[in-house]
Amino acid sequence: MSNLKILEHPLLQHKISLLRDKNTIMKEFRELVSEISMLMTYEATRDLPLKEVQMQTPVALAKTKVISGRKIALVPILRAGLGMVDGASALIPAAPIGHIGVCRDGKKGNISEYYCKLPVDIAEREVIVMDLLLATGNCAAHAVQKLKDAGCKSLKYICVIACPEGVKTFSSAHPDVDIFCGALDDGLTDDLYITPGVGDGGDRIFGTK
Repeated sequence: MSNLKILEHPLLQHKISLLRDKNTIMKEFRELVSEISMLMTYEATRDLPLKEVQMQTPVALAKTKVISGRKIALVPILRAGLGMVDGASALIPAAPIGHIGVCRDGKKGNISEYYCKLPVDIAEREVIVMDLLLATGNCAAHAVQKLKDAGCKSLKYICVIACPEGVKTFSSAHPDVDIFCGALDDGLTDDLYITPGVGDGGDRIFGTK
């Protein structure tokens, strides 16, 4: 699990605890997911390169720093990943957004892709793939492979909660892609839900059953 990075910022951990509460209503759940994704994006972009530039302030000429040469794209995995877009976009408003729709077939864990739309220059960008949960790992592994097939060379994966089974599956398929998560839970239930987890993340974001 060398590519797993658990983010332990106190604000992040506090918000994840609120996310877990079964009494957290849809509006609050959605707001928490957005806030959490903003904090996680902040942490996951710590290695962005900087270059020194000169900037004229109202007072004097300043030597300061700006991000150098690395363009970013955001790619949520539908549908729960959609809940993470606003938070990440608030930090990187110029980043184009792609979408990959992958669904899982019940207890078997088989997956099928039903939608994919990516920025035309996706291969030239550092791509942040986002999903709320890393459960079996199959959907995430498929999405990242789709991006690699599109020519992407620099990828990161952000999820709020992961489990050992999902991390193992993803890491086996993509040992070169870092996983940023807020919590590593115990495992999977027979119905392939993360335990203790948050339940069905998509249902809780969108108010569906």
